[in-house]
Amino acid sequence: MTQQKHTANGFTLIELLVVLVILGLLAGLVGPQVLRHLGGAKSDTAQLQISELGAGLDLYHLEVGRYPSSSEGLQALVENPPGAENWHGPYLKKRTIPNDPWGNEYQYRYPGDNGPYDLFSYGADNTEGGDGDNKDIVSW
Repeated sequence: MTQQKHTANGFTLIELLVVLVILGLLAGLVGPQVLRHLGGAKSDTAQLQISELGAGLDLYHLEVGRYPSSSEGLQALVENPPGAENWHGPYLKKRTIPNDPWGNEYQYRYPGDNGPYDLFSYGADNTEGGDGDNKDIVSW
């Protein structure tokens, strides 16, 4: 009879610990970079949404002859406000006004301090001013 050698196929505990340490180091180095880019993506999304809302406001102005008042707000882009003759909306692809990427409502002011109207988001902190993710995203 011949003897057969039986060898165990698998990883040792040391090999598994080394792999886990390497994965932990990678997560520690890469994780903050991913989160930093995620914040920038939200700011970019807010800027694109403000541009889309601005285009809707300009189309509203062309048809109605004025921008919506501050009291009518952005809702005038999807629902005909009282007294808005020649309203042929909705002026947005979706029939809802989106919130900013942080879940807050966009701020709209007519007449604006920086143009015909002011349209902006206060950023992640939902307060005026700030840096980074807390920076205000504006239409002007």
